[in-house]
Amino acid sequence: MMALVLTVCASAQPSLCEERNLVFVDQGQSLAECAMYAPPTIADWVDRHPGRFVTKWRCSYPGQEGSDL
Repeated sequence: MMALVLTVCASAQPSLCEERNLVFVDQGQSLAECAMYAPPTIADWVDRHPGRFVTKWRCSYPGQEGSDL
Protein backbone atom coordinates (compact mmCIF):
# COMPACT_ATOMS: atom_id res chain seq x y z
CA MET A 1 0.00 0.00 0.00
CA MET A 2 1.27 3.48 -0.92
CA ALA A 3 0.15 7.00 -0.12
CA LEU A 4 -0.06 9.78 -2.68
CA VAL A 5 0.37 13.09 -0.87
CA LEU A 6 -1.07 16.10 -2.70
CA THR A 7 -0.56 19.75 -1.83
CA VAL A 8 -3.90 21.28 -2.81
CA CYS A 9 -4.78 24.98 -2.99
CA ALA A 10 -8.05 26.84 -3.42
CA SER A 11 -8.45 28.59 -6.78
CA ALA A 12 -10.14 31.58 -5.11
CA GLN A 13 -7.37 31.85 -2.48
CA PRO A 14 -4.13 30.37 -3.92
CA SER A 15 -2.31 30.95 -0.64
CA LEU A 16 -4.79 28.67 1.16
CA CYS A 17 -3.23 25.23 0.73
CA GLU A 18 -3.37 21.91 2.55
CA GLU A 19 -2.12 18.36 2.16
CA ARG A 20 -4.44 15.58 1.09
CA ASN A 21 -3.48 11.90 1.33
CA LEU A 22 -4.78 9.36 -1.16
CA VAL A 23 -4.07 5.68 -0.63
CA PHE A 24 -3.19 3.31 -3.47
CA VAL A 25 -4.30 -0.17 -2.46
CA ASP A 26 -3.98 -2.22 -5.64
CA GLN A 27 -1.48 -0.15 -7.65
CA GLY A 28 1.77 -1.67 -6.49
CA GLN A 29 4.02 -1.43 -3.52
CA SER A 30 6.97 0.67 -4.68
CA LEU A 31 7.57 4.40 -4.97
CA ALA A 32 8.24 3.95 -8.70
CA GLU A 33 4.86 2.26 -9.23
CA CYS A 34 3.16 4.99 -7.23
CA ALA A 35 4.82 7.64 -9.41
CA MET A 36 3.61 5.82 -12.52
CA TYR A 37 -0.03 5.72 -11.34
CA ALA A 38 -0.03 9.22 -9.81
CA PRO A 39 -0.68 11.52 -12.83
CA PRO A 40 -4.02 9.99 -13.90
CA THR A 41 -5.11 9.74 -10.26
CA ILE A 42 -4.25 13.41 -9.69
CA ALA A 43 -6.14 14.42 -12.87
CA ASP A 44 -9.19 12.48 -11.68
CA TRP A 45 -9.00 14.11 -8.23
CA VAL A 46 -8.80 17.60 -9.77
CA ASP A 47 -11.80 16.83 -12.03
CA ARG A 48 -13.84 15.82 -8.98
CA HIS A 49 -12.81 18.88 -6.91
CA PRO A 50 -13.57 22.04 -8.87
CA GLY A 51 -12.13 25.16 -7.32
CA ARG A 52 -8.96 23.35 -6.22
CA PHE A 53 -5.62 22.75 -7.90
CA VAL A 54 -2.60 20.61 -7.07
CA THR A 55 0.69 22.48 -6.67
CA LYS A 56 2.90 19.48 -5.89
CA TRP A 57 2.70 15.81 -5.06
CA ARG A 58 4.82 12.95 -3.79
CA CYS A 59 4.56 9.27 -3.05
CA SER A 60 5.14 7.94 0.42
CA TYR A 61 4.64 4.87 2.55
CA PRO A 62 1.60 5.16 4.86
CA GLY A 63 2.58 6.59 8.21
CA GLN A 64 5.44 8.60 6.68
CA GLU A 65 3.29 11.16 4.82
CA GLY A 66 4.55 14.05 6.93
CA SER A 67 8.17 12.94 6.83
CA ASP A 68 10.85 14.31 4.56
CA LEU A 69 11.68 11.58 2.08
